[in-house]
Amino acid sequence: MLKELKPALMMLLVLTAITGILYPLAVTGAAQALFPAQANGSLIVRDGKVAGSALIAQNFVGPGWFQPRPSAVDYNAASSGASNLGPTSGVLIETVAKRVEALRAANPGADPAAPVPVELVTASGSGLDPHLSPAAALWQVPRVAAAREIPESDLRALVARHTEGRTLGLLGEPRVNVLLLNLELDQRTSGTN
Repeated sequence: MLKELKPALMMLLVLTAITGILYPLAVTGAAQALFPAQANGSLIVRDGKVAGSALIAQNFVGPGWFQPRPSAVDYNAASSGASNLGPTSGVLIETVAKRVEALRAANPGADPAAPVPVELVTASGSGLDPHLSPAAALWQVPRVAAAREIPESDLRALVARHTEGRTLGLLGEPRVNVLLLNLELDQRTSGTN
């Protein structure tokens, strides 16, 4: 019996070393060498301090900031997830209606005939989506411009500068990273909200 058990234990140790130690070290080393920013969380550093990650939404409170999508997990990256409410859910319909009403009240300069962009009233699947469509960012321009006392045309140009195209020219939709947009907005103005 020992004769059969010894090769099995040796194989277990060898495979454990390969798959549990060598492979993770090789993948981590390759990631650090080829994609260091992404491997370390795509952190955005301003004035020597981490301002956030380009991959995780942050809540910006106040009229002087571009607002991200609502979050079902209160922007907590440790508990990523969705509300799991379907399109016929009464709770979701009521929540969206309240969010539309609150956004209209907070954005009196927005075109009342224009619908509120859907991503401003619905959470993403992860609850942490850092991007908005250019339309959703532009919809907020009148409020942010009034709060910061800067021309709307300057903000529209800033949104255009921060609009990222489709990945590889064909995947996804154009998008604006809210954190990067707000950080540049802060650099250009006093940071009032």
